[in-house]
Amino acid sequence: MNILANINFTSISTLLFLIVGFFVFIILSMISKYVKLWFQAFVTGTPISLFNIFGMSLRKIPPRLIVNATITAFKAGLKEITVADLETHFLAGGRVNEVVRAMIAADKANITLSWKRATAIDLAGRDLFEAVKTSVNPKVIDCPPSGEISAVAKDGIELKCVARVTVRTNIEQLVGGATQETIIARVGEGIISTIGSSENHQIVLESPQKISKLVLDKGLDAGTAYEILSIDIADITIGENVGARLEVKSAEAKEKVARAIAEERRALAAALEQENIAKIKEAESQLPLAMAKAFESGNLGILDYFKLKNIQADTSMRNFIAKNATKK
Repeated sequence: MNILANINFTSISTLLFLIVGFFVFIILSMISKYVKLWFQAFVTGTPISLFNIFGMSLRKIPPRLIVNATITAFKAGLKEITVADLETHFLAGGRVNEVVRAMIAADKANITLSWKRATAIDLAGRDLFEAVKTSVNPKVIDCPPSGEISAVAKDGIELKCVARVTVRTNIEQLVGGATQETIIARVGEGIISTIGSSENHQIVLESPQKISKLVLDKGLDAGTAYEILSIDIADITIGENVGARLEVKSAEAKEKVARAIAEERRALAAALEQENIAKIKEAESQLPLAMAKAFESGNLGILDYFKLKNIQADTSMRNFIAKNATKK
């Protein structure tokens, strides 16, 4: 009893009060940021509960990001976007602020864009806000991005041109639609085809707008994420005479073929000449035997033989004289 009497209950109460106050301070410090966010939503009229904000931290979701995005959407009139929608999109790896900003821009521009389509576009890796901006303010694509498109008319004259394509984003085709590289390729193909079907280059130079009209009528934006508004020929110049160059090359090729045929004929003639010479020599080698048989049979006399020799000697002399005269 004496021990209990000696204890200072006032000091113990003060210590307990300090300990409890310390823990209360820590708890209040932890929940103050949630209360602050809840109060911010409450002041703006956005329906978000304090327990929902606290649960975001437990679900590894940044509360400030979701609360600010919800307030922004709610104040912009997009009341169909719920906190659960924003949390789901964040957990899926989406960019919450960019999607909300894009939907606000689409709503102000009277562009129909649902939350489901917007999140699908964002998760596909497309820049949704840039797409909405391009829908409102069309952009111009240079075709080709650098250099010129080269095409040849039917008269063989090369034409080099540069086109500018005005497009706007087709929100409905943004997921799965082809990019602007496809637009550039298709427009280039259409210009080459149109110039190539022209009878001569002068027709193209007189009315370059016909190229734009014919290419535009082909529906080149089918299956792409863009809608082509116009195709304008910015510049067109005359290149080289491709037809003449091809004709020169064709003539050179024909000349080579003719030379090859002539060389082949010359070789055949030389071979035939050698063959005839061989036949003559073979016949000459059989001449003494024939003459011997003629002597035996009496068909060739001595005088006839010497006449033949004289004729051969005279022929040899004439050939020798003719060769010397040619050399001089």
